[in-house]
Amino acid sequence: MSEPVLVERRGAVLWITINREERRNALNEQVVRTIDKAIADAQSGGEVKAIVLTGAGDKAFCAGADLAKNAKGFAFAVDFSRPKHYIVDLFKRLQECTLPVIARVNGHVMAGGFGILCACDMAIAADDIRIGTTESKIGVTPMMILPYMLRILPPRKLQEMCITGEQFSAQDALDWGVVNYVVPRAELDAKLDWLLARVTDKSPTAIRLGKQAYNAMRDMSLRESLEFAQAMVPVMSSTEDAKEGMAAFQEKRPANFTGN
Repeated sequence: MSEPVLVERRGAVLWITINREERRNALNEQVVRTIDKAIADAQSGGEVKAIVLTGAGDKAFCAGADLAKNAKGFAFAVDFSRPKHYIVDLFKRLQECTLPVIARVNGHVMAGGFGILCACDMAIAADDIRIGTTESKIGVTPMMILPYMLRILPPRKLQEMCITGEQFSAQDALDWGVVNYVVPRAELDAKLDWLLARVTDKSPTAIRLGKQAYNAMRDMSLRESLEFAQAMVPVMSSTEDAKEGMAAFQEKRPANFTGN
């Protein structure tokens, strides 16, 4: 039996591939926990500069929870004696991840898979994919993924998506800010490589502090975020990468960032 998640280093990039093509890359506890661990290991290792999250094949990025009988997909495998759920652990991991996480949206994205897409930092999608939160068609609402959708989608479109359970196009995802780029399927990996090149040559320290600041400020008032920003400027400026970046600029040479 093949592994349900493939974890592979490609240079400075860690690829995480949900490898359940026959189940449209649906989620279960093993899949979610494996993704969670892979992200945690990448952060602690110090060698990875970016993470790519994708699905096997070309039909689905992720179809959400596995709804097959006895599959124990997360939507229906709730133990009320254990209120902390493993999908929430993954969302928290993505929220706290200091590495850029890019979704390579190679196929349709539904339900919980759409939540994972919204939790990534950036996304590139093939132009023939469909997106949707189809939970209302089976009598539930996308509760677990709603916190991330609220941060990404326009409110009216979010309500329409959740209430109708209908599917929308890649162009809709681009127009709503769910993905950064939409390209023909044949150009998906070339566009991904282009984006990764723009990410991995930057300071890991600047990205790490920037992501922390972004996630913190998003939950603050304007006044709080301004106070936080002015406190962070001297911290950021004191890093080795900041000093190297300034020296490289003044000396008109490429910077040699070390992540310190």
